[in-house]
Amino acid sequence: MTVDMRVNLAGLAMANPVTTASGTFAAGRQYSDFVDVARLGAVTTKGVSANPWSGNDSPRIAETPSGMLNSIGLQNPGVEEFCKGDLAWLSAQGVPIIVNVSGHSVAEYAQVVERLEHESAIGAYEINISCPNVDNGGMTFGTDPQAASKVIEACRAKTERPIIAKLTPNVTDITVIAKAVEAAGADAVSLINTLLGMAIDAKRRRCVLARKVGGMSGPAVKPIALRMVYEVHNSVNIPILGMGGITNGTDAVEFMLAGATAVAVGTANFMNPHATMDVIEGIEKYCDENGVAAVTELIGALE
Repeated sequence: MTVDMRVNLAGLAMANPVTTASGTFAAGRQYSDFVDVARLGAVTTKGVSANPWSGNDSPRIAETPSGMLNSIGLQNPGVEEFCKGDLAWLSAQGVPIIVNVSGHSVAEYAQVVERLEHESAIGAYEINISCPNVDNGGMTFGTDPQAASKVIEACRAKTERPIIAKLTPNVTDITVIAKAVEAAGADAVSLINTLLGMAIDAKRRRCVLARKVGGMSGPAVKPIALRMVYEVHNSVNIPILGMGGITNGTDAVEFMLAGATAVAVGTANFMNPHATMDVIEGIEKYCDENGVAAVTELIGALE
């Protein structure tokens, strides 16, 4: 049986429901020896800011049981260098492009989107509202509905392209934030971003990460991510890009059954550079074996 793998994520047409999680695939060039980038449903880039960000001090990665911690700090060369380098390469690959947008203030987010509007190859923006808000004592934008709304409203004013709000799980009720960004003009939401965690070296009696805390990702977070995708699916009327511990096709199908229209593969890329292709093929195999003619039949089909 030929399975129709096409999905539409808030106006972004994807040949299959698989993209990459921001920060785990760069812009694809580093993986192009292992992966046919053009086979992906989309590529989601690493975070892009208005000006270069140096990132956090090392060590900034730590392995954990069934996952990892990172405190990279959204290191990137800034939007101008991104356009000259990664975007120029990615534009030639024939794959939809989702640019992850970062900022330390509402104005910075809007500035990045305004600059990227001049680049015709971009299909959508993923607005990373998990960044620290320097205008409000470092509180993460995504933990406060009003702050999250202001970012989305500012970006919405600069573009008619699809806006995907990336939600942090480090809140009491993620549906409150999801509803807020929907009302502010987001066309979709992506979740979950990493969970705040810590690793300690008992022998040295020190934190493993220089910044002490970092974002936890990988298979260990999958049950939490599934629960949050399910909750948000039942709370908003915009599509969901689901992520959090996806390593194979079955994982991806579970996210779609919980309500995701598309999925992103993240930490698995570090363990297996072919992970995205394995997930695409795994979804297709599941559909074929279970009589699913179109992958969209899976969205929210949890009984």
